[in-house]
Amino acid sequence: MAQTTKADIRRGVHSRIRKKVRGTAERPRLAVFRSLNHIYAQVIDDDNGKTLATASTIEKTLAGSTGGNIEAAKRVGTAVAERAKAAGVENVVFDRGGYVYHGRVKALLDATREAGLNKGEAAKPVKEVKADADAKPAKKGKGDGDAKPAKKVKAETEAKQKEKKDEE
Repeated sequence: MAQTTKADIRRGVHSRIRKKVRGTAERPRLAVFRSLNHIYAQVIDDDNGKTLATASTIEKTLAGSTGGNIEAAKRVGTAVAERAKAAGVENVVFDRGGYVYHGRVKALLDATREAGLNKGEAAKPVKEVKADADAKPAKKGKGDGDAKPAKKVKAETEAKQKEKKDEE
């Protein structure tokens, strides 16, 4: 059996995504390609086979000290959103290119939303952690001195049920 590399797996995932995701003139596809050192984004109208806007960290205006980090992805996302809006695009369908929606890919899409693409789609808020007073106490396991054996707990509940029956 042949070994599959990460790149082969990503290509398979990307082909499955492309079967479902299609850009139209009204809502073109925002395709992302991520390499080790750079990130690229294109707004593509698949019906006409045209690229409407593009941005990448290869461009001197968007290149920073490196193109392979989250800050660079945010710069590219903002730039591609501005260029797409200049081309008359307000809504896009996102094609993550087989990559996990995490890190640089997520940062790029969040930057496009902040720049005005897909206004109806707001970035998901981060869940707040409850205060210590509201948090549930940790479960007790073996070795906890306060934990009761299961037989004792069962006996106590049976005793309480008998008391309730006697009262009625």
